[in-house]
Amino acid sequence: MGIAPTIGAIVGRAAAVAEARGAEIGMALLGEMPAEAVKSYQPYWALSAHLFKRMQRFEEARAAYSRSIGLCMDPSIRAFLEKEAGEC
Repeated sequence: MGIAPTIGAIVGRAAAVAEARGAEIGMALLGEMPAEAVKSYQPYWALSAHLFKRMQRFEEARAAYSRSIGLCMDPSIRAFLEKEAGEC
């Protein structure tokens, strides 16, 4: 993060922090990112959906899964995200 605070590094850090300290803290880190920077960054939306789901905020999770699925180019990842969204 100190050397190259890219969008990918920030999302990765948020995922790691969420696993170690809780979904709410990971989501707070994602919330600090500029909306313009992440509007079409699929991993951001996939992680947001996962964290919303963990927090049982299912409506927000479904919306984030929908965005993530729409940005996904890989059929196997898309199928995984659709399965996860169906559990909300």
